[in-house]
Amino acid sequence: MSETSGAGGTGGGASGAGPRLRAVLDTIPTYKPGKPAASAGAGGPVAYKLSSNENPYPPLPGVMDTVLAAAGAFNRYPDMACTGLMAEISERFGVPMSHLATGTGSVGVAQQLLQATSGPGDEVIYAWRSFEAYPIITRISGATSVQVPLTSGEVHDLDAMADAITDRTRLIFVCNPNNPTGTVVRRAELERFLDRVPSDVLVVLDEAYREFIRDAEVPDGVEIYRERPNVAVLRTFSKAYGLAGLRVGFAIAHEPVAAALRKTAVPFGVTQLAQDAAVASLRAEDELLGRVGSLVCERTRVYEGLVAQGWTVPETQANFVWLRLGESTVSFAAACEEAGVVVRPFPGEGVRVTIGETEGNDIFLRVAESFRKERF
Repeated sequence: MSETSGAGGTGGGASGAGPRLRAVLDTIPTYKPGKPAASAGAGGPVAYKLSSNENPYPPLPGVMDTVLAAAGAFNRYPDMACTGLMAEISERFGVPMSHLATGTGSVGVAQQLLQATSGPGDEVIYAWRSFEAYPIITRISGATSVQVPLTSGEVHDLDAMADAITDRTRLIFVCNPNNPTGTVVRRAELERFLDRVPSDVLVVLDEAYREFIRDAEVPDGVEIYRERPNVAVLRTFSKAYGLAGLRVGFAIAHEPVAAALRKTAVPFGVTQLAQDAAVASLRAEDELLGRVGSLVCERTRVYEGLVAQGWTVPETQANFVWLRLGESTVSFAAACEEAGVVVRPFPGEGVRVTIGETEGNDIFLRVAESFRKERF
């Protein structure tokens, strides 16, 4: 069946069959966002959302003031070039503005990267399990996913990923820290992997959770990019900076790649509210990263609590923890929800649990302890 055939059929306008859509859409799963926390009913528990890796803190007052000021002009189109934000990022990271591109969150920029590099007949390599959007946006581009299983320790198997490269490979995602496991790739193994990648294959270091890393052996992707023209770095304002609802991310890449990303961007995709909030967040970075430090301390507490209960938990450098539960995944998620916390289940595999408010984390730990005693 050709890609343009499918449910719409081939009849004329009078057939009533409807427009013909790409048949490949039938094979693409819909992205599943973290389930929202239901409002507490009369006498019911307070619900905490630990399913979407959001920053639990509200926007800083200064950032909120900036957004409110920008809202007075949303009858106008935003600056399509994101000039002010690009200049701020350029100064913050010490990179030329010509090496920058913005988009609707880092996942929006990731889709632009696929549009710029990969199409039918091309291959895209990434670890699995990793970020849920990778297979979706790869299929949308028409390219073929090459999924390389994580190691038994839930870490990228970079040797196997290098072995998977063929003359059809166009792009490789390395999610560092990895979503949903929180595990990291360290400098020596990453450099060794990059040395094996052909220079015409783009390696994308997806660093959505970079600010939560405390392992000194994990390299900053921006420093890696400076020496390697085939490396691009993805960052976002959704996680540590707490702007998930405004949808703004960016890429740092050498000029040919960055220029291609600007070409494939949706015109006016990043709102002026998002641009101004991101600039204000960068200018308030010390205060924001102080909040990140508090979340890292809470992450340590949750991780150590799970280990003390007897769980095998991969060491995480993100703002979430991962429990591999196999066939018990859905029942564990249901137990959490009944107790008042919503986690992110991957049926048959495990659950990802965001580090949120202390009260929500405490509920999760209590559920984990009782569940382990009952089931394991």
